[in-house]
Amino acid sequence: MLALALSVLSSTWIFVVFKLYDIYKVQTLVAIIINYITACTVGFLLYDGPIGISEIMDTSWAWGPLAMGVLFITIFNLMAKTAQTLGVSVASVATKMSLVIPVVIGLIFYGEHLSFFQIIGILLALAAVYFASLKENGITINRKDLILPILVFLGSGAIDASIKYFEEKHLTDQEIPIFSSMVFGCAALSGLIYVGLGSKKQSLKLNIKNIIGGVALGIPNYFSIYFLIRALRSNNWSSAAVFTLNNVAIVMLSTLLGILLFKERLSIKNWGGVALAVISIVLVALF
Repeated sequence: MLALALSVLSSTWIFVVFKLYDIYKVQTLVAIIINYITACTVGFLLYDGPIGISEIMDTSWAWGPLAMGVLFITIFNLMAKTAQTLGVSVASVATKMSLVIPVVIGLIFYGEHLSFFQIIGILLALAAVYFASLKENGITINRKDLILPILVFLGSGAIDASIKYFEEKHLTDQEIPIFSSMVFGCAALSGLIYVGLGSKKQSLKLNIKNIIGGVALGIPNYFSIYFLIRALRSNNWSSAAVFTLNNVAIVMLSTLLGILLFKERLSIKNWGGVALAVISIVLVALF
């Protein structure tokens, strides 16, 4: 329970930092790459064991961080493109609705079971994500742009499903810090390659503001993954319950923090989404 709560707090802080980027004009792409470098460094500092290329390459999960690192930076850019083209609401809904993918995979491939009330809770969670993310004008998507939220949905679900797969099949408790660190390190490398390929198109600045922004994001980013893997290793809940509670609690808490810290206004539908989130958490957690 504690690991899940810490994962939720870490992930929610990420949204707060993104909001502060806009306020203080932090260059997002530079900060994101520094964030991944910071998260990688935190993992190495926490790892209690030998750190060497040969030791890492001998593990059964060595190929995983490379694939997930590329996926991380790709989905980040797709999320940014979706938010710019269709709005933040669409990007948020597509990202959080992806909890369906690891839930279904957990039921099919890992033999997990859900009670009737948990199934109702998960359905309410999906509705909660949708309504909590709606803006005043609702969500409208042109058919030609539909591919963007679909790719974000599939990519975000693939990330969660990959985390579950490696936690279930490959990782020991001792390896969680170094695995998380390697994922972020590969994401940083992918980001640097992306910047190198597109450097002529944009002016990137490595200044103190962007560095602080990256570090402020990197520490909670690391712990959001670290504590999520810890929560998945718990015997208290199935992975379906963990992913549902994690995603819905993040939506609910980030929405409330938006009101308290940034004076955001919620519509009746938004408040309805928060209420559904509370109900879904109760149903999934208690039953």
